[in-house]
Amino acid sequence: MIKSLLIEIIVEELPAIPFLKELVNIESKWENILEKNDLLSNFNFYYTPRRFVFWHREFKTVQDDKELEIWGAPVSIAYKDGEPTGAAIAFAKKCEIDISEITTSFKGDKEFLYYKKRVKGQDSKELLEDMINEFITSLTFGKSMRWGSLKQNFIRPIRNLTVLLGEELVNVELFGIKSSKTSLGHRMVSYEPFEFDFAGDYFCKLDKNGVILYPQERKKMIVSQMEKIEKENNIKIEVDEELLEEIVAITEYPTALIGKFDSEFLELPNEVIIGSMKEHQRYFAVYNKNGELTNNFIVVSNAYTKDFSYIISGNERVLKPRLADGMFFWNNDIKNGLNNEGLKDINFVDKLGSMYDKTLRELDIAKKIAKQLNYTENQELLEEAILLSKADLLTDMVYEFTDLQATMGYYYAKQEGKNELVCTAIKEQYLPKGEDSLLPSNLFSSIVSISNKLDSLMGLFSVNMLPTGSRDPFALRRAAAGIYKICYENKIDLDLNKIIDNLLDKYEGLNKTQLSEFLDERLYKLYSDVNPSVVKAVLNSTGDNTLLSIPLKIEAIDEIVKSSSFKSISDTFKRVANIISDMNIDKTIEVNDKLFEDKEESNLYNKFLEVKSKKYKTFDEELDALFSLKPQLDAFFDNVFVNHKDERIKNNRKNIVATIYNSFKTIADIKEITI
Repeated sequence: MIKSLLIEIIVEELPAIPFLKELVNIESKWENILEKNDLLSNFNFYYTPRRFVFWHREFKTVQDDKELEIWGAPVSIAYKDGEPTGAAIAFAKKCEIDISEITTSFKGDKEFLYYKKRVKGQDSKELLEDMINEFITSLTFGKSMRWGSLKQNFIRPIRNLTVLLGEELVNVELFGIKSSKTSLGHRMVSYEPFEFDFAGDYFCKLDKNGVILYPQERKKMIVSQMEKIEKENNIKIEVDEELLEEIVAITEYPTALIGKFDSEFLELPNEVIIGSMKEHQRYFAVYNKNGELTNNFIVVSNAYTKDFSYIISGNERVLKPRLADGMFFWNNDIKNGLNNEGLKDINFVDKLGSMYDKTLRELDIAKKIAKQLNYTENQELLEEAILLSKADLLTDMVYEFTDLQATMGYYYAKQEGKNELVCTAIKEQYLPKGEDSLLPSNLFSSIVSISNKLDSLMGLFSVNMLPTGSRDPFALRRAAAGIYKICYENKIDLDLNKIIDNLLDKYEGLNKTQLSEFLDERLYKLYSDVNPSVVKAVLNSTGDNTLLSIPLKIEAIDEIVKSSSFKSISDTFKRVANIISDMNIDKTIEVNDKLFEDKEESNLYNKFLEVKSKKYKTFDEELDALFSLKPQLDAFFDNVFVNHKDERIKNNRKNIVATIYNSFKTIADIKEITI
């Protein structure tokens, strides 16, 4: 039989951030419990700041009956001389049957004790209490608490419980709270619970009691209200999606309101104002039609009222001291100026010295990068940018708003009249910050950013502080990926291996092989949609593997490997690799055309020389030209006996093949490619 099932668990207000982190797991955790109890069915999950609601339109009132197969010991062990042994007696007891009822069955050619019985399904209402308790205890929110005389922990005290199967109240107890046909509305409507008779009555009365149960409806309300405010005030609201999700999670009846702060605070950098509003107050920033930040803000109230004036004024009053603190920090930091001497007292990592020491190492890296890239201009500015890059760690503003490190360095450097290259490089030193993040905007900033990341990688690897599993406290994986992205997107032809080799004496204890494997691993992750053997083939190539050429090679090889014709091409070039498998191809290889006996040798070698004589703009063009040797190679393999009895001719023929192979290997080691 099928009935509806309504479960509502009411708690004290949930903290939004821990709840949102666990939210993605809630439905799957309930689904797993349903499946484990043979009660799997479709359901909807809804939430407000103080309630979890599961709604099943169709829920089995009884588990399906099922057949249970039980296997026991081999018959040869279960019976001796026709009499049951302890194994048979134990099996009968396990199956809850008499020994005479035991049957046997075969697995392969061996006979075992066997019993099949039909298990009658339990009433679901007998299972729901354990299921709900298991669900609640499975939730992970970080910190939890106890209340009253209870020994159980949960993120917040549980205040009410409803478990309704059809119109029948199921007797369930959770943390000392017994289920009832009552619920709680918005606190500004009533503190008293309201009663209901069935699920439809519950949903209807919940709405009338000031609770918008459906999160998507609350989100839609907020967005619609913001659009109305924008139109009425000729403004543009910056809708931060992460903040919006948080607001949805902390409101039961949301109302978007516009407030104002003193215009004098607009002297502060936008990031300071927005940070004060967003992080501390959960306000949205407001801009005019020209894209300039205004002295307005949007607050989303959870009040159920017709008069919001006191709520607006209260939020304006709360915001003012926040911004006043920011103004004090701003003026004080400007007065003190940027200075990196204090960095000597800030520890970076044990055995790696201070933040000041880190900037000196970054400067050394930057100079080597600039030299390799022939970037000779702005050397003094490059030194100034790196030595000042961490100076804002000493400011009051960054002490209060740690997320603004580098951003505040940019603003303070501008206040001091520093060159724009220096200011921008300070701001962009940590870019990219994520998969879709912006990159440094110019070569100068790119050098500063790469230097920062490379020092962190080499330094932390040298003291064995490596990422393990999902733990990466210093974001070294992001740093490695960032170096690749910067060089590729900004067309920086950097040979990272040479830079690392030139710096090894600065990082005692660094295992270069270990670091190289880590960097290669990041490359595989960046190209997760590419055949891994393609990446391996490129990494094993003998040409200049710069951070610009590596991605270009991967993309060029990948395009060919994905083509429909590659299988036949691959077979030919695998033969190339096999022919020279016993050769030392790293030494100089010479081909003597005077030793040619067959026209296929001449045709192949002359075609190869023609291909090699040309200049190619891209790896794609060069690969197309090299792969065009396939007809000549096929003819060579079909008509020329490589293992000639004359050792000179044999070696010369192998040298032809090896020379072609080595030309490929400057782009990719073709023998590594598998399809």
